[in-house]
Amino acid sequence: MSNLTGGQKKYLRGLAHSLKPLVQLGKSGLTDGVLANLDTALESHELVKVKLGDDRDMRRQVAEEINAKLGSEKVGAIGHVAIFYRPARNPENRSLRLPGA
Repeated sequence: MSNLTGGQKKYLRGLAHSLKPLVQLGKSGLTDGVLANLDTALESHELVKVKLGDDRDMRRQVAEEINAKLGSEKVGAIGHVAIFYRPARNPENRSLRLPGA
């Protein structure tokens, strides 16, 4: 995933404001099933909110792991909720147009 500019991240955070978290991590953490659900959600929605756990260090580590394994980019986080973006693999299925892209 290419790095997004600050303006693009700001734009995506604005779009995500009204979204509800589609994926929630449980006590088991980041399992293969959670990764599969998140991958599907990113492919269909491109912009996804994820509700992470209570531990701050764990949230940071999980976000980095999601980015590495799914090729997404964290565009923001507030409290226990992080916002991830990844354009659809098929250019014809992309619904979000980033400013300056």
